Amino acid sequence: MKTKSKVSNVIIFIFLTILSIAFLAPIFIVIINSFKGKFFISDAPFVLPNKQTFVNFENYTSGIEKTNFLHATGWSLFITVFSVLAIVLLTAMTAWYITRVKSKFSNMLYYLFVFSMIVPFQMVMFTMTKVANVMNLDNPVGIIVIYLGFGAGLSVFMFCGFVKSVPIEIEEAAMMDGCNPLRTYFFVVLPILKPISVTVAILNVMWIWNDYLLPYLVIGSDYKTIPIAIQYLKGGYGSIDMGAMMAMLVLAIIPIVIFYLLCQKHIIEGVTSGAVKG
Repeated sequence: MKTKSKVSNVIIFIFLTILSIAFLAPIFIVIINSFKGKFFISDAPFVLPNKQTFVNFENYTSGIEKTNFLHATGWSLFITVFSVLAIVLLTAMTAWYITRVKSKFSNMLYYLFVFSMIVPFQMVMFTMTKVANVMNLDNPVGIIVIYLGFGAGLSVFMFCGFVKSVPIEIEEAAMMDGCNPLRTYFFVVLPILKPISVTVAILNVMWIWNDYLLPYLVIGSDYKTIPIAIQYLKGGYGSIDMGAMMAMLVLAIIPIVIFYLLCQKHIIEGVTSGAVKG
């Protein structure tokens, strides 16, 4: 039995190693091509840079210049940070209300949020663009409201599952000590929700930071985020500066990878807690 167990563990290890390589290979390919001349990338995309193809950091400086990358990073950072803050704070509060207040209205509200998760973005994107234009939401501040709407469904669903695992006696004790509902939420409930809050934040940061379609439809080229700025490296007649594009993709994924690595320990804790009790 021990031999069989060891063999199965080795097979699983080999399988997971191959799977990891398969997932990491595209990132590695982008990185090595970001140091090649643009004319060599199409000919030998899987070959490491050599004396002939290596261009040092030329692609990075060129890409930053052509895309105004620092400006685009500023807009991406602004939209991502404030959208995620709004999503985490407001959906956590909503989930707390839905879970603790048992009524037909709260049940209906919960199912509306769940239903919003299954509606494809493509079904509403044109009407959403028109509504955003009419309501003057077609700007970096307005798009935060739109991201809140699209991110609320999954976030409320995850928070509701986690809130059910929080003993209600803790909140009752806070009320008895003189806390009103707002103080109870901010000083008692919200700190307890830290694991699932980090999980929700990571999921939404990865989505909003990398999102191309929604900013393109709503704010267009007036306020270029990183994905939109990178897209503008495409020239006329299908020409693309592949070297600069690869370099900008590397710069774009660095912040999100760092953020994910710093917060990853909270993901499993948050998801499993919500799944078990939800």
